[in-house]
Amino acid sequence: MSLKVEDLEDQTNYRLIHAIPYNELVNFVIDYLRRKTGLMVFFWALNIFFLLVALSFRVHISGYFALKSIFLHSILGLVVFPLLCIPVHELLHVIPFLMIGARRIRIGMDLRQYIFYVTAHRHVISPREFRFVALVPFSLISIALITMIILLPGLWKWSLSLLLFVHTTMCAGDFAMLNFYHVNKTRKIYSWDDADDKKAYFYEEL
Repeated sequence: MSLKVEDLEDQTNYRLIHAIPYNELVNFVIDYLRRKTGLMVFFWALNIFFLLVALSFRVHISGYFALKSIFLHSILGLVVFPLLCIPVHELLHVIPFLMIGARRIRIGMDLRQYIFYVTAHRHVISPREFRFVALVPFSLISIALITMIILLPGLWKWSLSLLLFVHTTMCAGDFAMLNFYHVNKTRKIYSWDDADDKKAYFYEEL
């Protein structure tokens, strides 16, 4: 049976360890991006690898296409496609939320912090469920882009490899939260969000 918010408020079984307002999420994310773990080494190494892949395509195509075309595809890969990718990424968070039984799903943004988010109002999430929700957009979009980079010709390899790099950096918030669970892997931590008050709660099972 799924836990409810009221279950977590039972102080004999659970203890509140964090209550984070959404307007302080960036500080929380930066803290866990800086924590040196195997997961963070993997994330930053992947970013560097995808950047090197993109640069290798740039070197390879430099002599074959007009500078104007290369510039156009650079703008596509660095600006246009990433902006179009944002709603797709957030939708791909919604789907796994629905799959784990969440229904009151909200999509929001805070342009002052440059963040977009999907949350399930007052739905308790286990560590395993959180990992599933967090990884689905990164995994599916990365697989789709790598496939297109392999199959499509010429400058599309350049623009899409740029998008692959930019999208991976855009997943920093997801990986920071995954790192929070990784750092606390010896503890059973449940979370829920109050989308009305814009606050995230994390409880440890005693």
